[in-house]
Amino acid sequence: MKNIIVTGGAGFIGSNLVKALNEKGYENIIIVDHLADNRKRNNLAGRKYVRYYDKKEFLTLIERGEDFKTDVVFHLGACSDTTETNEDYMISNNTVYSQKLFEYCIRGKARLIYASSAATYGDGAQGYSDDVFELKPLNLYGYSKHLFDKWVLSTISRPPQCVGLKFFNVYGPNEYHKDKMASVIFHGYTQVKKEGKIKLFKSYRKDFKDGQQKRDFIYVKDVIKICLFFLENGGINGIFNVGTGKARSFLDLANSVFKSLNKQPQIKFIDMPESLKDKYQYFTEAPMNKLRQIGYKEKFYELEIGIEDYVKNYLAKLEIK
Repeated sequence: MKNIIVTGGAGFIGSNLVKALNEKGYENIIIVDHLADNRKRNNLAGRKYVRYYDKKEFLTLIERGEDFKTDVVFHLGACSDTTETNEDYMISNNTVYSQKLFEYCIRGKARLIYASSAATYGDGAQGYSDDVFELKPLNLYGYSKHLFDKWVLSTISRPPQCVGLKFFNVYGPNEYHKDKMASVIFHGYTQVKKEGKIKLFKSYRKDFKDGQQKRDFIYVKDVIKICLFFLENGGINGIFNVGTGKARSFLDLANSVFKSLNKQPQIKFIDMPESLKDKYQYFTEAPMNKLRQIGYKEKFYELEIGIEDYVKNYLAKLEIK
């Protein structure tokens, strides 16, 4: 096989993918990421790859026609900040960058497996089917991803394989650099270590009690298995949900963190920032029948099992400051 490019390769999902690729024997990996964020470098400790490019340098090179002799591109790099308000930046960084990478894959006959997002579904009024694309995202991040999905679907020329993955709420090791965008599991764990309690947002809808807001939480190890499935099945194309198919409450999540730490739950409900109130997803759940129908058979981690593994085998080994 020629080179595998992983954009966002030093980030959360990307670094876990690089680890899994190494374990499969792949070392011909080109990593693209944001070199200015030194915290990400720890995610690549011990990993084997042939080159690391800054995302701006890499974009310049492919615009000039550079051929990286690529078989597969995993495009996982993006600004995932759901509170970002700079539209020019989000469209340039998430949508236009993706379009240029798509065109690179066409020229080089490289397969493209890219990260979309459940944020494209907005408040869920149109449902969560990965066959529906008339959607109304609630934030610029979701909008930037939705624009690229729609653009891909409208194109005539395509790479030999093109797969979009609509990630739902992913948690797990190597998300430590993500600050406010890290999972509630990570933030909950650090809050317990520092304060002995977990803070959750109050509900502002009568049909959801405090703590009963629900999301489809998926362990990053399951996400990586799905990525590898598409790597090994190059004839499959389309846009697919990546969740577990089972929505779980934030209260379930918090209780699981405490259980993994052998502590009694102490939960405090706090006010939601005004800027989030009209952009908050109260429920997400990924229909997974489309992925199952193309032959994906792996079972997903139950939330309690995933959190226990994450807490005991990863978070407990961190030095929380």
